[in-house]
Amino acid sequence: MNKNPTLKLAIAIAAASALSIHAEEANDEKPVEEVFTTGTLNRYGATKSDIPILETARSVSVIDEKFFRDIGALTVDDTVAYTSGVIGDSFGFSTRGDFIKVRGFDAAEYRDGQQVLFGFYNNTRSDVYFLEQVEVLKGPASVLYGKGTPGGIVNAISKLAGPEKDNEVLVDVGNQSRKQVGADLNFSLTDSVYARIVSLYRESDTQIDYVNDDLIGIMPSITYQNENTSVTGFLEYIDRKSDTSHQFLPLNATGCLNDDVSITPISFCANANASELDASTYIGHPDFNRYDSSSTLLSLLGSHAFNETVELEGVVRYKNADMDYRQAWLDFNGSGVPRIDANGNGSRTYYISDARTEQLAVDLRLRLDLDTGPLEHELVFGLAYQDVETENDLSFGRSQDVINVQNIVNGPVPDAFTSGDTAADNPASEFEDQGMYVSDQISLDNWKINIGIRYDDVDSGTEGEDDTQNDSEVSKSLGVLYAFENGLSPYISYAESFEPVIGEDSVTMDQLKPREGEQVEIGIKYQPEGHSTYITFAYFDIEESNLPNPSALIGQVSSQQEGVGSSEGFELEGFIKFGDFDVKSSLTIMDTKSAEGVAFDSIPEELFSTWINYTPSGDLNGLKAGFGLRYVGPNQSNAVAADVKVETDGYTIADAMVGYDFDQLSLSLNVRNLTNEDYYSTCLARGDCFPGEELTAVARAVYRF
Repeated sequence: MNKNPTLKLAIAIAAASALSIHAEEANDEKPVEEVFTTGTLNRYGATKSDIPILETARSVSVIDEKFFRDIGALTVDDTVAYTSGVIGDSFGFSTRGDFIKVRGFDAAEYRDGQQVLFGFYNNTRSDVYFLEQVEVLKGPASVLYGKGTPGGIVNAISKLAGPEKDNEVLVDVGNQSRKQVGADLNFSLTDSVYARIVSLYRESDTQIDYVNDDLIGIMPSITYQNENTSVTGFLEYIDRKSDTSHQFLPLNATGCLNDDVSITPISFCANANASELDASTYIGHPDFNRYDSSSTLLSLLGSHAFNETVELEGVVRYKNADMDYRQAWLDFNGSGVPRIDANGNGSRTYYISDARTEQLAVDLRLRLDLDTGPLEHELVFGLAYQDVETENDLSFGRSQDVINVQNIVNGPVPDAFTSGDTAADNPASEFEDQGMYVSDQISLDNWKINIGIRYDDVDSGTEGEDDTQNDSEVSKSLGVLYAFENGLSPYISYAESFEPVIGEDSVTMDQLKPREGEQVEIGIKYQPEGHSTYITFAYFDIEESNLPNPSALIGQVSSQQEGVGSSEGFELEGFIKFGDFDVKSSLTIMDTKSAEGVAFDSIPEELFSTWINYTPSGDLNGLKAGFGLRYVGPNQSNAVAADVKVETDGYTIADAMVGYDFDQLSLSLNVRNLTNEDYYSTCLARGDCFPGEELTAVARAVYRF
């Protein structure tokens, strides 16, 4: 494949410069309805539109900075803890990334409408301090974004320069030796030029022995904005020094000894260890392990209104990320075979991964607001291009050093793993995606109809090889909503997704077809006029086809793409304000079924959460307090071929906040997992368990000026 990122970046920036060739234009923001707290959608958000949520025939959740500060969110997956249909910590406490699942499926991660994560361990996770809100678009989104999973996307909105922005300096101190300092500084350079610098420095231990979570980051941005034109450029640099909190604790030293985990057959636990491992146990080698990452992200966002009807807008992005990953873990020997013996002895695998990602992405959109007789149209014609190269030079192997998990004594790192040169030099994987899409939001009196269609052409290959795989797909979506005058808005929608699968069918020898997702969603939204109360209810039915054939798992010779998986459920989410209290609650009931006929691994059937904020007026004005409960139901993991089933009980977590806002100074104390509940997020049939997040307490002082 032809790769010249520097040249392509230059061409893309030149193309996007067309957004700002006129100097007499302006602000592209339009007023939208207020949802819970202050979150609203914008042109660079999850729907690529500022159409009010009440007029959107899809489930969309918006979590703004105020709310995720109130709940004490320290990571992006923490921000979605009170959102229906979303699981933020499927694998417990994590330092490697945000493993968010929406409606049972992995969620692609986006930033300002552009994908930012490719794979799991070749990138730097976004930090919440650089974000002003997080959005979840639920269900297939290929009409807007091209290839992706059918569950939905998580899109984070960056803090960018603009008028009327507050300055602040933030200081955090918490348990686990957490110390953090941040600054958000804004400048008006002229009447139409604004600058902003967001910076953060953190030193912190974690709940896992030897694992830290240190970060230094800076994000300057500059915005030119007048009556019809708005152009923003920003650079984000983040450097993390850490280790992995996921220790893959062996099932026969954790789940087999815990009443909250049920395992069948019982013989799977025949060699259970003498006592259960503590959740803070560190299996790695402190002289070897690390999980260090750095990334540079450069973006240009712009819009230009030629007149009241025609507007050009777009996003150009370049990102480069590097990962230095070293981890020692207990050997995986397969389902049903203990990784340690009954005395707690086992050997370790040493894993080395030097990974990188380079991305160039462009999304240019022509927006037309026009009428055709009684029909009002908000038409969007889009051209999208994405060029991504990922590389992972990795190697791993078993060592001869034997450790006892109840009393780990580390000797020297084995000679074979002391040099980074042991990592294999693997060729890079490359994919290039070109997409064209049209979306039309049609209004006819109280009817709101959205029609979308997109064509994608995706080339996937390996650096230096000629066997490029090509996938071309047409994705469609349709939604119909009726907005009653009393604030009720029932709707129905249909959406599709596709995700290329690299390889050949083992029987036909044909190129594997993309996984294809389809969703039907029926729901109702309610917001009475003049009130901030906001309630949504949705029923969804998702089917994903072209999955691996279940019969292949038990050794039968068969086609590889006859499997079908599904996720079906109900979601209820609402924000209600009465007096000095704000209440945000969500409920999810979900039934998933894999191609093998069992539930998706680690996906609970029930989720419930509620957060109550108290901000009194009168003599207590300035006081603030919050309390929340999060219930996550049981989940299971199945090794179908080995007839092993592991069920992990659900858990209930309490969170709390108390603080006081002075004129310019804000003080708060957040405690997550208030009762220090001891639980596993999930245990897997392959043989390991993932402890949940322990109590975290963070005292914060914010000075605004």
